[in-house]
Order: sequence, then C-alpha cells, then structure tokens
Amino acid sequence: MGKVKSQQQWQQILADQKTSGLTIVDYCRQHQLSTSNFYLRRKQLATAEYTFIEAKITKQTEVVVTPLPITITLGKATVSLPGTTTAAYLGQLLREFA
Repeated sequence: MGKVKSQQQWQQILADQKTSGLTIVDYCRQHQLSTSNFYLRRKQLATAEYTFIEAKITKQTEVVVTPLPITITLGKATVSLPGTTTAAYLGQLLREFA
C-alpha cells in the first residue's frame, strides 16, 4: 500500500502533471501512482475548489446617492424642492395646492 498523501501534495502532483508534458498514464507510471486514484483525487479537488472561496475585503467604499430634485408644475407655477425633502412635507405641500 502506498503512502497516504495530503490534499496539498495531491494539488502539487496535479500541477506537476499538467506542466510535465506527459499524459496522465505516463506520469502516473513514472511516479508509481494509481491512475484511478489520480483521477479520483483530481475530481475531488476540483469539486472542493468550488465549494468555498475565501474573499478578503481590500477596500471599502461608500456609495453616496444624491437624490434628484423634485419639481412640481401647476399651470404657470413651478416649485423646485431638494431631493431630500421628506414625504411628510411633500404631502403637506401637495394638500395645500389642491
């Protein structure tokens, strides 16, 4: 029975095979590895690779949204209000226009 290899060792073996220019069968024969085990480990590591991705926040940004101004036109009169006008104030103003 061969020596048990860690996940990192298998990752290195897979990377080495890719850069070796050898087929998987030839690489395994040369390194005395089981081809079925090679394929199994490759599949397991590929699945594990997509299971979890650690992300680091490198820069936090603050999104500032400037509200557009509110413009009300009634007949010949136009009233412009800042976009930050509260709904309560806007409601009161519209009731006055009615």
